[in-house]
Amino acid sequence: MEISFALTGKGYVIVAADTIAARSIVKMKNDQDKIKELSSHLLMAYSGEPGDTIQFAEYVERNIRLYQIRNLYPLRPSAAASWIRRSLAESLRSRNPYSVNLLVGGYDIADHKPALYWVDYLGTVVEVPFAAHGYGSYFALSLLDRYHNPEATLEEGLATLKRCIDEVSKRLVVSPERYKVKVVDKDGIREVEL
Repeated sequence: MEISFALTGKGYVIVAADTIAARSIVKMKNDQDKIKELSSHLLMAYSGEPGDTIQFAEYVERNIRLYQIRNLYPLRPSAAASWIRRSLAESLRSRNPYSVNLLVGGYDIADHKPALYWVDYLGTVVEVPFAAHGYGSYFALSLLDRYHNPEATLEEGLATLKRCIDEVSKRLVVSPERYKVKVVDKDGIREVEL
């Protein structure tokens, strides 16, 4: 029952993910952060098998950090998404594939533009204006299609996200109570409350 949403706006990307750690019908934790900060202007929301998600997210975080140390500049969002896709595709062809779905969002400080990438466990990557993973995507994608505005202010983007979360809470049988929401823009990454 993992749910994650992301959308872009005028100069920002909003990424939200539920905070429940569960296995089968058992809720083990209610405050897990499923959004990994990969660099000062790059976020990744992850969902999937519990062991795979943590291991792959930490692997990505460490390798993107290593790239920055070796080259003295961070990866741009498009390059990071391509590297993540390649890593997933390589693992898919190994004996131990990762079962991980990702939303990679960032702010390209060279081009001064936000970027959002939808990545699935098969290594498919697509740049999108909005995205969702999990059962919540069945309800949220139609709302995002209807109300997303690429020129929206941050407040309007948060209102659209709140509308998606409210719809999931109203219509999904087992819906999470809490979400962690992070924004990345020209000033970096910060957590916001809805």
